[in-house]
Amino acid sequence: MARRLRSVGLDFVDSAPLRLVFAAEVSAPPDLVYRALAEDVEGWPGWFTQVTAARPLDAGAGREVRLRGGIAFRETIVATDPGERYAYRVDESNAPGLRALLEEWSLTPSGTGTRVQWTFAADGSPLFRFTMRRARGAVGKSFRDAVRNLGRRLSAPSD
Repeated sequence: MARRLRSVGLDFVDSAPLRLVFAAEVSAPPDLVYRALAEDVEGWPGWFTQVTAARPLDAGAGREVRLRGGIAFRETIVATDPGERYAYRVDESNAPGLRALLEEWSLTPSGTGTRVQWTFAADGSPLFRFTMRRARGAVGKSFRDAVRNLGRRLSAPSD
């Protein structure tokens, strides 16, 4: 059953008790990457393999996301800066021990492509924080794989 999480603002990205930050390069320009993140929510499972389902809610002001293993999130979008940043706060989740979560995707031009930085800012029980710190390598690999898949998706010829 989903639980209501603590509501946090964008400043949580810098103040969260647990912050995991990862970066990777993609050959697509920032505006295309941003559209894939913010406007093609239902397309996330096609490039982020940990995501099994995603759909926009409330005319795009929120999202519902399901992950492998049965974890579910109901989110509110908190920042939409086209070509630069996309961030959302998790309002409800069934993730054990999670108390607050905000994720920010920052996009920076890099040569002919984009540097994508993902910040996972969270608070949770001591066991949750310990587990997430131990899983840092796997979470980072998942992110890098997702960005690589997104790059392939964005560079594929349109039909």
